[in-house]
Amino acid sequence: MSEFAAAPETFRGQPCLRLAWGPQDSLLVALHGAHVLSWIAAGQERLYLSPTAIFDGKSAIRGGVPVCFPQFNVRGPLPKHGFARNLAWTPGQANHDAATGDAVLALQLASDAASRAFWPEEFQFELRLALGAGRLRMDLAARNGGSTPWSFTGALHTYLRVADIAAVRLDGLDGQPCWDALTDQRSTHAGPIRFAGEFDRVFRAAPGPLVLHDGPSRLQIEQSDSFADTVVWNPGPALRLADMPAEGFAHMVCVEAGQVEQAQTLGPGAAWAGWQRLTIS
Repeated sequence: MSEFAAAPETFRGQPCLRLAWGPQDSLLVALHGAHVLSWIAAGQERLYLSPTAIFDGKSAIRGGVPVCFPQFNVRGPLPKHGFARNLAWTPGQANHDAATGDAVLALQLASDAASRAFWPEEFQFELRLALGAGRLRMDLAARNGGSTPWSFTGALHTYLRVADIAAVRLDGLDGQPCWDALTDQRSTHAGPIRFAGEFDRVFRAAPGPLVLHDGPSRLQIEQSDSFADTVVWNPGPALRLADMPAEGFAHMVCVEAGQVEQAQTLGPGAAWAGWQRLTIS
């Protein structure tokens, strides 16, 4: 087993933890939002983090892996993409998963005065990060700690770093029903996905892994059945974002494990969990 550790670190003024697995694999997660800022696999950065992202301990961070929960986008009464990405999470101790050999770190967010400013419900959320050689698995869990049911949507909003979006191909969603957020049209997708301008679609999750081709690099993307949807997004050159450089779109693509189209309801004491796994292949 390779050595691993979780060490405190400050990044752009924000408290973070770095989890390491051997000399070439590590991740950096901010306590703000339990936001994964960096995933280095086989010595290369695999996530896109905007160089102009806001790091003020209050705002959502552009890039990495935002936890969009318990609401996706504006599909409900909460702020866009919920509040979990804007609050401080509590980290646990790093440990070793004997079954996989991975280094593991979990962070929790529980209902308190800060969350009740957005949402009256009682809850416990957890993000479990499992890091191995060339692989990262992110498990998101939710439990209803109150006496009344509540519903949620959400996603692991993963920004993947690419060399050139114009040369990228995403395989694995052929034949899947999808909704185009740009045209508000529904269809069945055919063939691989390529990018030429803004792209924003919600797909029914595929039964098998997706593969992102980026030059010689191959990334396998999997998600649990409990995430019913996969979101694919690139802003293209026309959509200007205040916290991303104009050329940022060319170096990222979001492939998100999500529960978007149909809200899930948790009764008192009930729990839900979903995961996304990224593997260099």
